[in-house]
Amino acid sequence: MDREREHIIADKTMLQVARVTSMVFTPFSIPFLSFLVLFLFSYLRIMPIQYKLIVLGIVYCFTILTPTITIFLFRKINGFARQELSERKKRYVPILLTIISYVFCLLMMRRLNIPWYMTGIILVSLVVSIICIAVNLKWKLSEHMAGIGGVIGGLVSFSALFGYNPVGWLCLFILIAGILGSARIVLGHHTLGEVLSGFAVGLICALLVLHPVSNILLFRVFLF
Repeated sequence: MDREREHIIADKTMLQVARVTSMVFTPFSIPFLSFLVLFLFSYLRIMPIQYKLIVLGIVYCFTILTPTITIFLFRKINGFARQELSERKKRYVPILLTIISYVFCLLMMRRLNIPWYMTGIILVSLVVSIICIAVNLKWKLSEHMAGIGGVIGGLVSFSALFGYNPVGWLCLFILIAGILGSARIVLGHHTLGEVLSGFAVGLICALLVLHPVSNILLFRVFLF
């Protein structure tokens, strides 16, 4: 009896940890966290505080606040529970609302002449969202894993661009990716294939858009 109770407590604890992990590393939070890390731990920390606050404010408004509010209103209008949005057929509108927010964020950043390597973070998020909504027609990718895959791809790209050693950060975010992927599977929102595919999409998109080799690709033409 005691052993059964221990298993129940362990299962509840695991589910709670999985929920918290999913909430902290939502797709919405990834771009903002990426900018925060960039401004705190790269040479960009020497930029004026006012400039950093403006950029962070724009990113927060268009990648966290606006999608959260619009998706909340969408749920309330249609009477959907939060869990129902994980169903493939009900994911189209939330992803589309996110794409629209990212487009406005991208336009605002370009209007302010923000450097391409910063604008590229939003472009990666936009490209990943478009791929997710296209794949969602037949299958379902993990947007959480696409986001963390994009972070790892961004670390590799920025290390090549700015010439720093990313090993410490890579180890940290690869660990987070493993925990997050496990959390999505434990919660029953995704299969192993959906988790791995989402991670691969985010990683590849970040490398294509942000890596210096992208000089030869059309992505850079869009950013200038």
